[in-house]
Amino acid sequence: QVELEESGGGLVQPGGSLRLSCASSGFTLDDYAITWFRQAPRKEREVLLCISNSADNIDYLDDVKGRFTISRDAAKNTVYLQMNSLQPEDTAVYYCATDRRMRRCPLSPTFYRISDYNRTASWGQGTQVTVSS
Repeated sequence: QVELEESGGGLVQPGGSLRLSCASSGFTLDDYAITWFRQAPRKEREVLLCISNSADNIDYLDDVKGRFTISRDAAKNTVYLQMNSLQPEDTAVYYCATDRRMRRCPLSPTFYRISDYNRTASWGQGTQVTVSS
């Protein structure tokens, strides 16, 4: 059962922007912390940003700070990842996820690696972002 669905990926030129969406038809995203990840070919998955149920944000990855922002639209039951100044190294599959035991965002990205988050969270299928001229 797919509970989260990402959309908005595509091909964009360097310096361009995309806005990814994470939607759910199964539960209210506003009640939980939502996290965006990405995984590039032959690389480990990276945790990017998290938004809590009270809309507090945590940016985990230095490479995207100042370029990527996370936000919510409760009326649309959607969480967004706005990506600006995209570079070829941003090429990856982007995923949103949530563990419905969590309303607040972990302070450290290490949490996602050492906890059982991967096993207990609901994940989307991912959306491909390709940055190329």
